[in-house]
Amino acid sequence: ALLIWPGVSRLIRGEVLARRSSDYVDAARVIGAPNSRIILRHIIPNVIPTMVVWISLAIPGLILTEATLSFLGFGVQIPTPSWGNMLDGATDYYAKSWTNVFIPGFMIWITVLAINLIGNGLRDALDPRLSE
Repeated sequence: ALLIWPGVSRLIRGEVLARRSSDYVDAARVIGAPNSRIILRHIIPNVIPTMVVWISLAIPGLILTEATLSFLGFGVQIPTPSWGNMLDGATDYYAKSWTNVFIPGFMIWITVLAINLIGNGLRDALDPRLSE
């Protein structure tokens, strides 16, 4: 999270600057709307879909990163439950029971897929440009 925030802030800043110079914000300024109303009613609702898409892409990446680091031994240590630790422990028994490797890997895949699908659904529901 410490390494990701500059990219997120740059993305959000770009979206806010793009929305700030749009016609509907200029129209709100012309009729005398205060800055707080412009921010809350016009800018934030149009930035939220971008944030939802970014979050729905970032969380699966973080899940895969944690599982990979734990599998390689650089993540959380053995008493702490982790899908990467489960995969690492199951590699010794792969020849006897392939399900020990398949189940944690499948759960990682299902979780990543579900978060991506939920993010796409939220983006479609929240994006005012798609409601036409």
